[in-house]
Amino acid sequence: MLKTLSIATLSLALIPALSMASDAGTLQQGEKLYKSACVACHSTGAANAPKLGNKQAWAPIIARGMDEMMTVATQGKGAMPARGGTKADDAALRAAVEYMVSRAQ
Repeated sequence: MLKTLSIATLSLALIPALSMASDAGTLQQGEKLYKSACVACHSTGAANAPKLGNKQAWAPIIARGMDEMMTVATQGKGAMPARGGTKADDAALRAAVEYMVSRAQ
């Protein structure tokens, strides 16, 4: 029973990460948008943007889930303008968020 509980608990813990998993094409699309718009702040940490690949900075953001991250991406937060100052659609924005998340896990 203890092993079953441990496996079940582990499975529940992995659900958020698995739900954010992307295929290679999506990550490539996300990387393209990241490099054209997001890189300005997310590579330097400007305006307190979490840096790409910084697991410690991204952990609490990832823990809030994709819905919250997409709200920030579409509506903006602090110095970050809505849609990162781009005209990217929701799918492209999500791909960029998933790309950044993939680099922080």
